[in-house]
Amino acid sequence: MHLVTFLLVGLLAGWLSGEVMKGRGFGFFGDIGVGIVGAFIGAYIFDALGLEAYGFVANAIMAFLGAVTLLALIALVRGRKA
Repeated sequence: MHLVTFLLVGLLAGWLSGEVMKGRGFGFFGDIGVGIVGAFIGAYIFDALGLEAYGFVANAIMAFLGAVTLLALIALVRGRKA
């Protein structure tokens, strides 16, 4: 994936996952980071399930699912510390 496309997908996935997870976003750059890490997590999950994502929309969905997974894990870790 082209770097600019990767960053756009990361931004979109991070922002959208922050909205879905009820305001657990981390700001503009944090959301990009969550989206990018989420893209890697989503790619790992898709690969483990034998699925592949082709195109911008499919990659955005994959990154979104990975970002939501990442935010859920962060919420679990924070919940145990609090």
